[in-house]
Amino acid sequence: MAKSAVTELTDHIEAIRQEAYDEGYAAAMRAVAEFSTSGIAKPKATIAKAASRKSTAATTAAPRRQKRAQAKPATRKTRRGDNARHIAEAMMALPNQTGPAGAIKKVLAEKGHDMAYTSIRHALGQLEARGEASVAADGRTWSYAAPQH
Repeated sequence: MAKSAVTELTDHIEAIRQEAYDEGYAAAMRAVAEFSTSGIAKPKATIAKAASRKSTAATTAAPRRQKRAQAKPATRKTRRGDNARHIAEAMMALPNQTGPAGAIKKVLAEKGHDMAYTSIRHALGQLEARGEASVAADGRTWSYAAPQH
């Protein structure tokens, strides 16, 4: 008896779920039909005309592309190792050529180089591998030492 009540309840829940799905699907199809018949959608004839005028569209789009290209500000492409170079310059500007990442970030900002702390830490690790920087015992303060060749 208890098993049949659970089965009956499960079947009832599944029937409600299916009915809700069917209603939602029907509403979505009505919305698609309304959208396709509204003035927003392009008629098939317009799409066919647009496809036949590809060469005309390409020639009119060229001046727009040129305008967009001219409007972009000129940015210098960064090169590999630039971050480490900027960090070394910033550390040389610090008193005693020593400081935490926060002080290095501040000097970088003053020089016009905005850099994330993770990038600063990675560059410090590169400088440490080269022997140009070392970390203090506290693990936060870094010292710069000119490279020894």
